[in-house]
Amino acid sequence: MNLLDAYQKTRKASRDMCLPLITEDYIPQPIEYASPPKWSLGHTSWFFEEFILKHHMDGYVPFHPMYNFLFNSYYEGAGNRTRRDSRGHLSRPSVDEVYGYRRHVDNQMKELLSKKISSELQGLVTLGINHEQQHTELFYTDIKYTFSLNPLFPAYGDRAYCEEGVSGEGNFISMPGGLYETGYAGNGFSFDNELPMHKTFIQPFEICHSLVPNGSYLEFMEDGGYKNHEHWHEEGWKWLNTNVIDHPLYWHRHNGRWFQYTLAGLREVNPKHPVSHITYYEASAFAAWKGMRLPTEFEWEAASEKFSWGHRWEWTESAYLPYPGFKKAEGTVGEYNGKFMVNQKVLRGGSVVTPEDHSRKTYRNFFHPHLGWQFTGIRLANS
Repeated sequence: MNLLDAYQKTRKASRDMCLPLITEDYIPQPIEYASPPKWSLGHTSWFFEEFILKHHMDGYVPFHPMYNFLFNSYYEGAGNRTRRDSRGHLSRPSVDEVYGYRRHVDNQMKELLSKKISSELQGLVTLGINHEQQHTELFYTDIKYTFSLNPLFPAYGDRAYCEEGVSGEGNFISMPGGLYETGYAGNGFSFDNELPMHKTFIQPFEICHSLVPNGSYLEFMEDGGYKNHEHWHEEGWKWLNTNVIDHPLYWHRHNGRWFQYTLAGLREVNPKHPVSHITYYEASAFAAWKGMRLPTEFEWEAASEKFSWGHRWEWTESAYLPYPGFKKAEGTVGEYNGKFMVNQKVLRGGSVVTPEDHSRKTYRNFFHPHLGWQFTGIRLANS
C-alpha cells in the first residue's frame, strides 16, 4: 500500500467510527483524559496541518487562524492551546465545520502526496498516520467512558469488544535467563520510544500463556481483595479508599449478579472472558493476592512469541523510561513521547480496539497507574 492509500484508509476509518453517533455525542467530555469525538477529529487534522502542510506545502494558509489554539494537544513548541479539561466546552466550531476542516486538510494532503516527496517527509506523514490510529483507539475508549455515565446505558453498536480474547488460569511458560534483545529493529515504522534496540539481561522467569479471566478476578473480590491492604501499594491503597473503589471500572451489581457496561450496552459479566479496564493498582494487587507478580516489559517482549496477545493492553511492572541511547527528535515533534517518561507504567500488546497493523511486540504504551479506561488486562508472571 502506498503512502497516499495508507493516509486515506486511516482518515476513512476515523470517519466511519463516527457513523453511529448523533450530533450530541460529539461534544461531552466528562473527565479530563477522555476527549470528545469532535475535538479528536479536529486534533488529528491539526497534526497534519501543523507538522506537514504548514512547512511542506508551498503557499499553504491555515484553514482557520484559531484552530491551532483549539486543537493543539500538548505541544509547547506549537504555542498556547485549549486546556485539556476544557475540550468539551467547545460548542463551536460545529461538527459540520470540523468535518469541513478535515476535508480541507485531506484535499491538501492528497495534492502533496500525489507528488514525489522526501524520505524525511514520508516519515512525518507515516508518524501522522500512526498518530491518528492512536486516536482511533482512543475514540472507542473515550466514547465508552462518556456513554457509561448515562443511566440509559446506550449502546454504541452491536459489538461489546470486552467479550473477546483468550483467558484462563492456564499453563505457565518457562523462560531461561540470559541476554535478550529489546526494542525495534527493522525498516518499518516504530515510535521513537521503541528505540534503540539493545540487550537486556533477564533472570529466569515464568509467564502465563493467557490473560486473567473475570472469574478469577471475582474470586479476588469475594476474598476481600479490595479490603486487604496487604495486597496493595500504599499509593494504590490510598487511591482505592479516596475514590471508594471495590470493583473494576464499568461493573455494576444488580440482584446479586455482576454486570458490566460494554459498547453494546449492559451485559452480565462472563467469568470466562478476560477481565478488562483494570488499573495498574488493581492488576498489581491481584497478582500479589495470587502470590505472583506482573511481568516486566522486557520479560513480556522476550516471551511474546510464545503466547497470544492483542486483546488487552497488558500492564507491566516496568516504569516508562528511555532506553539506553534514546534520542528525541529535533523540534516540536520531539515532544511526542520523550517528555512523558516519568511517573507512568508501560503496557504491552494492544487491545480489541487497536487498529489493524498498529501494534507490534516492541510497542510501548504508557499510562498513569490509576487509569483503567483503556481495554487493559492482566497477565501473570513468576520468578
